Amino acid sequence: MVSFPGSRFLLPVPRPAKQRLTWWLSTVTMERAVVRCVPAEPKLSVSIVLQDGKTRHVHRDQTEPLGQALARIANNVSKGHAKKAKKSKKAQSEPEPGTPGTPSELVPVRLFSQDGEAVAEDVPNEEAWKDGSVLQIGETRYRVERNPPTLTEVQLPRSLMAGFPVCPKLQVEFGSARDCLFRWYYEQKVEPAETSSAAASNSWVEAPAGSERVFMPTNAQIGRRLKLVCIPGNGERRYGLPREAESVGPVEAGPGACTFEARHLYTKKIAALGLIRVVSYNILADIYARTELSRTVLYPYCAPYSLELDYRQNLLKKELAGYNADIICLQEVDKSVFVDSLGPALDAFGLEGLFRIKERQHEGLATFYRRDKFRLLSQHDIAFNQALLEDPLQRELRDKVATCPQVEESLLKRSSALQVSVLQSQNDSSRKICVANTHLFWLLPCTLDSGVGYIERELVNCRMEACVVLVFATGLK
Repeated sequence: MVSFPGSRFLLPVPRPAKQRLTWWLSTVTMERAVVRCVPAEPKLSVSIVLQDGKTRHVHRDQTEPLGQALARIANNVSKGHAKKAKKSKKAQSEPEPGTPGTPSELVPVRLFSQDGEAVAEDVPNEEAWKDGSVLQIGETRYRVERNPPTLTEVQLPRSLMAGFPVCPKLQVEFGSARDCLFRWYYEQKVEPAETSSAAASNSWVEAPAGSERVFMPTNAQIGRRLKLVCIPGNGERRYGLPREAESVGPVEAGPGACTFEARHLYTKKIAALGLIRVVSYNILADIYARTELSRTVLYPYCAPYSLELDYRQNLLKKELAGYNADIICLQEVDKSVFVDSLGPALDAFGLEGLFRIKERQHEGLATFYRRDKFRLLSQHDIAFNQALLEDPLQRELRDKVATCPQVEESLLKRSSALQVSVLQSQNDSSRKICVANTHLFWLLPCTLDSGVGYIERELVNCRMEACVVLVFATGLK
């Protein structure tokens, strides 16, 4: 008879099943042996934390017999024991034969199935290392977790401001950022007189309401660093090993009231079903903000600090999140800003991001759409200069442009692009929308290059007409 915690019933369990249950219960509190095995890769890896706190990683061919992998693990562990023994004063005397870590005997290593049966050593690694099996090294047992959710990157923004959202950059394997668990902490400074240890001068305090992916520092946390503890997860409520990330610098004071906060009064809620709220913004690429022209001619009214990228990103994330938009089109987006800042931040607010970099540039176009309302059907991005040369639909325009060599040269050397995304409604599959995002070349009228912008507009119109025909006439699904 077996009694489960919280149950009023005793369940009869056959003896073999009872033995399996006892075996399984004994594995619940074990340390983990994390196995990464991807079919497309030739090797798998086994990662374990030994009793001395050191982590060992073993990489073996997936087709290799299990016995060879176990032998390598035994060899690595025994070498660790030998090194530890050499550092000990007791190890100065001759060790007794048969002592673990001596050349005469390796630490025994075995792999057992979920039922407690030893796995044959001729079984290939890819078949042997099953989720829930048990790796035994000496007297220590490890529960095998095959391809658990794993954080490959956790990073906090460099610039933190009170009253502005902090969104970590996460890379999750075998899981998703949306299924992770989060816990935020802030630094608690301790006066030197209150502690006798310099190393313990600061401690971490759990932040109130600090269990969400997005954290909003308060004025009380100004001057204090932040720490995030993240546990990776997936949609099956399976969780991997936690990782920590600490901010480089402390939380700084914000700029006070911002002009966009008045606009947020009209966008407190996401648009109702059947309505679409669209935001378009040229966010000024960092490469252009740092020029002398920007500082002295284009934006002389801006203080130098307000043109700094870290400062502007804090404002951008708060402003864009506050519009509760369904579609956001951004221009002059630095690739690093999309990958490290805006992409993770807007993803946390329910928006999926697409990026199109310009040719020979470090900036480009970014389109975000709300996952709850849309799914991506297709993309039809083009570079204008390439479309003019290669697209059969542009033959007539190409012939006309060729009559003016200077305009043609100016057009072909531009890196302007068009980002076209075809979205489908999540609630009504018959409803689709083509979203075009571009940044057209512009100069004052009555100049030779001013005609380039008009030609680019014609290229946009032609491309959009072709996409509409493709999507709606052919019934793209």
